[in-house]
Amino acid sequence: MTQKPHIKGVLLDMDGTLVDAFPPIINALNRTLEEYGMATMTPKEIKRHTGRGDCGMTSLFGEHKERATARFLELHDADYLKQIRAIEGAESLLSWLRSKAVPTAIVTSKGQYRAEAQIELLGWQDYFQTIVGKIDGRAEKPSPEPVLMACETLALSPGDSIMIGDGTADMKAGSRAGVLTAGIVDSFSKKELEDSGASICFNSLIEVHEWLRKLIV
Repeated sequence: MTQKPHIKGVLLDMDGTLVDAFPPIINALNRTLEEYGMATMTPKEIKRHTGRGDCGMTSLFGEHKERATARFLELHDADYLKQIRAIEGAESLLSWLRSKAVPTAIVTSKGQYRAEAQIELLGWQDYFQTIVGKIDGRAEKPSPEPVLMACETLALSPGDSIMIGDGTADMKAGSRAGVLTAGIVDSFSKKELEDSGASICFNSLIEVHEWLRKLIV
């Protein structure tokens, strides 16, 4: 990146970026796979699977997608709010963005009401002007639609916004929407994120915060 970006608004992925919500996802998906007589997946495989954004349940369960999805959600929803925790640096970043009056949104592939429940549990409602989650009929990342929806709700031009996430779907959605994209290297390598459209990459949310301090004054 050779030119200093102009950032007026911040869009953030949730799971894996701000919140570690994977333990219940890993447990529920592996139990569902076992019930269908299929091989389980490692935590990293599941994080990569969800981080691609376009996988859904069809690629795993095929014609059994609807029943498998219902079973997965039943298992997931039994305890998912008991196991989530904020990722290091998340609270500090969000508090700082609010202090700077920077319009901020969540763009996630998690179901809308589940995303809202997680934010409420963490007491983060005042940090975001909107949460764009998964609902029937709404395209999901890597489609640019949810990113553009967040920009529209915040009254921001995509060119003045940044999408921050840890998955390739985040980078594809952001770049396709015309926003700046910042990838956090974890389940996906720096090259994978860059190949998916990342404008810049970091090793942690703390590094993202330090970088944004130089751009938003």
